[in-house]
Amino acid sequence: MSQLSEVAANPYAAELAAAKKAVVLAARLCQIVQQGILQSDVQSKADRTPVTVADYGSQVLVSLVLKKELPSHSFSMVAEEDSKDLRKDGAQEVLEHITSLVNETIANDGSYNMSLSKEDVLAAIDGGKSEGGPSGRHWILDPIDGTKGFIRGDQYAVALGLLDEGKVVLGVLGCPNLPLKSTNKHNGGYGSSRDQVGSLFFATIGCGTEVEALEGSDPQKISVCSINNPVDASFFESFEASHSKRDLTSSIAEKLGVQAPPVRMDSQAKYGALARGDGAIFLRIPHKGYIETVWDHVAGSIVVTEAGGMVKDASGNDLDFSKGRYLDRDRGIIATNKYLMPVVLKALQEAMKEEQ
Repeated sequence: MSQLSEVAANPYAAELAAAKKAVVLAARLCQIVQQGILQSDVQSKADRTPVTVADYGSQVLVSLVLKKELPSHSFSMVAEEDSKDLRKDGAQEVLEHITSLVNETIANDGSYNMSLSKEDVLAAIDGGKSEGGPSGRHWILDPIDGTKGFIRGDQYAVALGLLDEGKVVLGVLGCPNLPLKSTNKHNGGYGSSRDQVGSLFFATIGCGTEVEALEGSDPQKISVCSINNPVDASFFESFEASHSKRDLTSSIAEKLGVQAPPVRMDSQAKYGALARGDGAIFLRIPHKGYIETVWDHVAGSIVVTEAGGMVKDASGNDLDFSKGRYLDRDRGIIATNKYLMPVVLKALQEAMKEEQ
């Protein structure tokens, strides 16, 4: 397909190519850090969630690649990290580490002949301070979604999406530890060590969802499972008990007659796995008072919906990402196929009533 006809088929082709490149480069840095993770690489933000040099390095690389690849676009990014902690006394060593990691990753890739200073790194991190909103275009980034999984050596994702006039139009999920092909679907087993590991999921509005190897391969179209009886379904939930009300999800599973044990996985890798039919339902029901951030769901939601699935809140409404940095609700999120959505919603609403 020529570049012209590709743009006609996908008006966001240039943005998708830039987003894929950004996520792949960021994922490479994350892989290097995860392999040699040291305690000194883990800081604690004010809310006590761990944040690593990889979070910052990933955000720097995504910001850099998007600006380089799309120079004519006005740049707005809503991202999780800012440079405040790195500007404090005593953070110089961490900042130097991030800067050298970023520069090594750029040099090894060979696409750009450049070297960033520590000031460049701080400025790139703060490129993610946009508030987003309903008008214009905004990139939405979680530089490492599933930081705790990352630190444990488990699943995590570099999650990047694009909002255009308040609507999600594009999403890319880089999942370095998720095998390209899933085998043992119902008990969370993800293949043997011989399987190729590292999946890149991507979707553009109206163009479906595809997956390819993080290292590069021919993209494959994927779609959600077509299970219509909840008895045959398996469901995903967060690995961390603090991220979701497990007693409520198990009550919902019981109401639905789900037989399979839950597949517990960190990060938006769950959305990718759901989009290719590894499981049938993803439930996230946060504890009271928790407000979801947009970067935790933007990329994953379009990956699922373009694969033929549905993503709704607990009231059955579509997620609204146009309100800024947070979703304006705290009642829970369901992702599944069109057959199961009505029964899962009903079970969720019944379980929530019983809990009150």
